[in-house]
Amino acid sequence: MARPALNTLATKDEFVRLCASGRLKDALRRPFRGVLWSDAARLFSHLFRACRALRPLRQLHAFAATSGAATDRFTANHLMLAYADLGDLTVARDLFDRISRRNVMSWNILFGGYIKNGDLGSARKLFEEMPERNVATWNAMVAGLTNLGFNEESLGFFLEMRREGMHPDEFGLGSVFRCCAGLRDVVSGRQVHAYVVRSGLDRDMCVGSSLAHMYMRCGCLQEGEAVLRMLPSLSIVSCNTIIAGRTQNGDSEGALEYFCMMRGIGVAADVVTFVSAISSCSDLAALAQGQQIHGQAIKAGVDKFVPVMTCLVHMYSRCGCLSDSERVFFGYCGSDTFLLSAMISAYGFHGHGQKAIELFKQMLNGRAEPSDVTFLALLYACSHSGLKEEGMDCFELMTKTYGLQPSVKHYTCVVDLLGRSGCLDEAEALILSMPVTPDGVIWKTLLSACKTQKNFDMAERIAKRVIELDPHDSASYVLLSNIRATSRRWGDVSEVRKAMREKNVRKEPGVSWVELKGQIHQFCTGDESHPRQKEIDECLKEMMAKIRQCGYSPNMGMVLHDMEDEEKEVSLSHHSEKLAIAFAFLSLPEGVPIRVMKNLRVCDDCHAAIKFMSQVTGREIVVRDVSRFHHFKDGRCSCRDYW
Repeated sequence: MARPALNTLATKDEFVRLCASGRLKDALRRPFRGVLWSDAARLFSHLFRACRALRPLRQLHAFAATSGAATDRFTANHLMLAYADLGDLTVARDLFDRISRRNVMSWNILFGGYIKNGDLGSARKLFEEMPERNVATWNAMVAGLTNLGFNEESLGFFLEMRREGMHPDEFGLGSVFRCCAGLRDVVSGRQVHAYVVRSGLDRDMCVGSSLAHMYMRCGCLQEGEAVLRMLPSLSIVSCNTIIAGRTQNGDSEGALEYFCMMRGIGVAADVVTFVSAISSCSDLAALAQGQQIHGQAIKAGVDKFVPVMTCLVHMYSRCGCLSDSERVFFGYCGSDTFLLSAMISAYGFHGHGQKAIELFKQMLNGRAEPSDVTFLALLYACSHSGLKEEGMDCFELMTKTYGLQPSVKHYTCVVDLLGRSGCLDEAEALILSMPVTPDGVIWKTLLSACKTQKNFDMAERIAKRVIELDPHDSASYVLLSNIRATSRRWGDVSEVRKAMREKNVRKEPGVSWVELKGQIHQFCTGDESHPRQKEIDECLKEMMAKIRQCGYSPNMGMVLHDMEDEEKEVSLSHHSEKLAIAFAFLSLPEGVPIRVMKNLRVCDDCHAAIKFMSQVTGREIVVRDVSRFHHFKDGRCSCRDYW
């Protein structure tokens, strides 16, 4: 008699295995039907979970109803769960209303369905109506609110949960840490951390990773890494948390060091790891390291994942290699909005406004939906290529055709576009009429345009407004000082410098750097600490003599101090970008493009001098300043002297 029982058990196990692997038709074949009827209440739940679409689920629903199995509460709950998971909340609600003796699982299933499908209003109403709530109910509410971006409400529900005497599990704690990370609320995060330690969950991998992520998003890198070091093992999740945390908090060098360490101990990088590592190379403009990581991504088989490709496009663009950005981009056959936006941004950053517009048109023809990020990249491209009409058309398309609400960054691009075109009054009127609150950046953009257009009266008025908004931002004072120095108002320049001293505001020094064999060589005007400084000075002296013979003349107007012409010329010849280029001439072999990065805008004199340098040496010189790239070749610049 034991043999049939064993066979039945084996058949049930096979039935469950078929359902778990999604082989619904095989599970419903004749040999298994007798097994299904022998334990319908339990086995129908496996069939419902195997459904991946509404049509077979409705057929199974009819089957269960005909057999009478649907009247069982356990079966009805799982049927309701299947409908909720597939998004048919109307049927799920109808099933819920038909259950005569609902248990907490019945309520939680419908509640979770509303949360999963983003119907927060119905979820809240049901939450209030529930006669009984358990930990799963509260966890779902906290997680749902966090996932939908309602972090403050999520934190409030978590606190109420604790007041009700509920003890959150790993799932709930992970959600509340994500909530604190979203709010950058490290105080609340530390309080929940204390609860975690008391509960003995501080060594749980899920909780620990979420806790570390919270600390890092709040800028507390050391605390975040200390949490991860306490975990029983080093996982890819914990490594990704550290690398992403360092990248997001500006420690790109630290992120790359940890990336190398992680690979050294044998933890295999995934898509998330490569995205963070490539982003760090982009921030540092570390081309050699970025190329190495690109090669590693190819070996790992993740180089064709859209997030990785998007970061590669951005990284190569930021390192001055636009052709490499194009090579990565054109290796993709789809129409991903983020990747398209990254390429449009790359074209804009390198001054190819027309190419950016053409790519945008192709994007629309391919029926891809542009986002606010796409339009921001496009407006930036137009403003840095002098394409006023095209830029204004894009702004109108964004607001009127696509109904997107511009942010202050979009308005800043439009103000820059108008200001560069000489429409200063129109730019100011736009700032005063826009529906979002203007920040210091948009007013500084207008102030810079006033300097370019030599409208000094308007500049004085705008400068006062900018300084009132942010009295400790050095850029505003420097702009005002430069404007006054241009018209040789040295007494007024002294007033600005006195105000800066009184408020302890210091001008950001101009710094340029060159990457050589993976090492960064940094140069600052007036700094003579480089080991090869004598060679650099000699090379620069020879180069300045050569370009003078070709027609270069120092632009004394770029020296914004009251000094003799000879002193001005010496000062101009030792600007940081000139020092960096001289070092590159000494260090790089013939034919290799010179790539220099700078933290401030390239001055007019350096721009003119570098054009002559590219002419007399036959070298391509690529300079990235604070706003764009300049590609110098054969005495010309890609910006066409518009920057």
